Amino acid sequence: MKTNYQKLFQDYTFKSGVYVKNRLMMAPMTTFSADENDYVSQEELDYYKERANGVGTIITACAYVSKSGKGFDGQMGIDHDGTIKGLAQLVEGIHSGGAKGVVQLYHGGRLAVPRLIPNEETVSASSIAPLEDRGFYSITQAPRALTTEEVYGIITDFGEATRRAIEAGFDGVELHGASGYLIQQFVSPHSNHRTDEFQNPSLFSLKLINEVKKVIEEYATKPFLIGYRFSPEEPETPGITMKETFSLIDELIQADIDYLHIATTDAWAKPRRGIVSDKSRTECIAEYINKRIPLIGVGSVHTPGDAALILEKGATDFVAIGRALIVDPHWVEKAEKNEADTISLQLTKNDQRQAVIPTPLWKLILEIEGWFPVER
Repeated sequence: MKTNYQKLFQDYTFKSGVYVKNRLMMAPMTTFSADENDYVSQEELDYYKERANGVGTIITACAYVSKSGKGFDGQMGIDHDGTIKGLAQLVEGIHSGGAKGVVQLYHGGRLAVPRLIPNEETVSASSIAPLEDRGFYSITQAPRALTTEEVYGIITDFGEATRRAIEAGFDGVELHGASGYLIQQFVSPHSNHRTDEFQNPSLFSLKLINEVKKVIEEYATKPFLIGYRFSPEEPETPGITMKETFSLIDELIQADIDYLHIATTDAWAKPRRGIVSDKSRTECIAEYINKRIPLIGVGSVHTPGDAALILEKGATDFVAIGRALIVDPHWVEKAEKNEADTISLQLTKNDQRQAVIPTPLWKLILEIEGWFPVER
């Protein structure tokens, strides 16, 4: 193995006791491929199992914890006990390859898709409409502000989802506090104009962590992770800047979780505002954390060299691989065998079966120009 790749394949044990075989993770990516009941589909089972032999950890596509929080067509649910059977099959496939399985817990808030939720009524920290189109859907309607009681109800939903994850056999949960979804909507000065206790921007996140910990204490019979994914900045003004992010990081570290996971499409993008630095956001965050908690870097990882650079220059502890692992399910094994030159860096129109990509996801890959590298 090339010397600069060796660190990618060092093992690690988190403070909760969860052991992972290397520093590479599969990033959480929406598949749009659950069945008509929002249960895990056979295509999803095949997709994750094919990618489980290399990475140390698979973080699944986000699963909604409440009916009011569904944000994607074909999104899997973890909102009732009927979902447990399929989730158990999913994690069994992940474990069969030697990877650990973490399910990402999600509520879309004001970015839930109206036609997919009860009464088409979106909810959020406050009744502030989204300013920008983010992702696959254009959501412009103003949400209804959650009552204090309803906020506590959603906290309970995250706890119940954690119980289901434990019963299904997962090794942890990741709270989706990024990409403008509900958890971030409480953190953001743009979307949180509350006057109750939840006007404190970090309180919702901290209450969620506390609830998840209580559930783990009651139900887990083996070590179990809590991770938190965050977007370091927002485009809105007012909005989250690096200054707010550093404050949130301190609170999350104090809450004693297992890891933090940056959400960014480019690991080397510079900060927009809040601090002045010539370094990337990844480097600034890693420097601020100063090894107080494990950090996952992500964004524009195409080759093993890209991943190694994030660990070295970016000073993160882990690297999450996204689209590159969809393009080549065996990216990690090839890197470990020093066969990086055989890694596929683009898809052809005939690669769906070979790459084991679910049909709904495959259709979008072909439809959306520039999203994936596809030879046309």
